[in-house]
Amino acid sequence: MEGVLSTRARVVPEYYAMIPEEGIRKSELPWLERCKGAVMVSPKLGAGFTAWHIKAEQEGRTAKDLGGGKDTELFLYVKKGCFTVKAGDMEKELGKGSYVYAPPDVKISFQSSSLGEIFLYKKQYIPLENKNPWLVWGNAEKLPWHPCDGMENLLSKDLLPSDKAFDIGFHILLFKKGGSHSFVETHHQEHGAFVLQGEGMYLLDSMWGPVKEGDFIWMGPFVPQAAYGIGTGEFSYLFSKDCNRDVILQ
Repeated sequence: MEGVLSTRARVVPEYYAMIPEEGIRKSELPWLERCKGAVMVSPKLGAGFTAWHIKAEQEGRTAKDLGGGKDTELFLYVKKGCFTVKAGDMEKELGKGSYVYAPPDVKISFQSSSLGEIFLYKKQYIPLENKNPWLVWGNAEKLPWHPCDGMENLLSKDLLPSDKAFDIGFHILLFKKGGSHSFVETHHQEHGAFVLQGEGMYLLDSMWGPVKEGDFIWMGPFVPQAAYGIGTGEFSYLFSKDCNRDVILQ
């Protein structure tokens, strides 16, 4: 090692975190075979969910089914490679940009046919009377882009249905050259954001910092936040946002 050790990581427990990929040690997990995974965020940090970034070798797979609890929901997104994914009684081949949402009581398993990467999200589902979410398969690359906040250089995609049965939403934001948020957001929902491509500058609380592909950002409730793209290419990230539920009083 030459020079001074440094990091772009910024962690404030119970508030926010920016986790650069180069600072994470991926490890063997008991529920994976021929895969290495990294926990990007968990309740230990203060988050209301857990997220993993998983890198699979050829024929990497789950050693046991995931999810299936009466109050557990899962979301799986393929960043690279090709995977055979089973959810409930259905099995599909998922490539780059494909995803599946599994509601409570539905189990997920996967096996890779090549080197690949998966983003996996797990959360406790908050029920709503007379509403039940359903299994959703999709391919983000086939979904249309929509202008965000009326801006032509900030586009978005919605990956899950706009239905109150779902207590979580997954979206992709794309910042074209010169693109930025139209204002600094401060709200009670928490976000998890996985950078898919490019480079940007991200505001967390009162400090701007650089982010790039592979980084993960967690934003707790009421953290001031905003972003803009930098460099010559496009900047995009997949993010989660809790929705459709009232505030839970402690």
